[in-house]
Amino acid sequence: MSVVILDGSTVRGFVADDDAFARSVDARFAALDANGDGVLSRAELRRALESFRLLDGAGFGSAEPAPLPAEVSALYDSVFEQFDADHSGAVDRAEFRDQMRRIMLAVADGLGSQPLQVAVDDEGGSFLLEAAEHEAAAIAAKIEAQRAADAAAK
Repeated sequence: MSVVILDGSTVRGFVADDDAFARSVDARFAALDANGDGVLSRAELRRALESFRLLDGAGFGSAEPAPLPAEVSALYDSVFEQFDADHSGAVDRAEFRDQMRRIMLAVADGLGSQPLQVAVDDEGGSFLLEAAEHEAAAIAAKIEAQRAADAAAK
């Protein structure tokens, strides 16, 4: 686990860098495409969603029971339909990229403008970690450019 400090602008800046964002999303897509056929099946996407453990019930001290299997299946089917924009029965790389862009921009909106400390998994290709690293690299490049400009002016 790592802890990063970020806000909505950190995430928006990462998403706005088309090349960096595409590399990140494409790497995640390739990791999820278990059979290497170039598309994500319903089962491949479901395994990825299950890894987030959002539906374990009673997490974080909740007294709520775990959802029923039929409810979980309906939710996963609904999410798959959102990703499968052309309703082909599989999610291609472009569909995955478009949906991840929408999700990350929604996360940015939710984060707002106040910096937050966020614990992120540093072993799973966390988009938030990559956004924070992207921002840090941009800041370092600006500082280096300013130092070079100052040195040239002397």
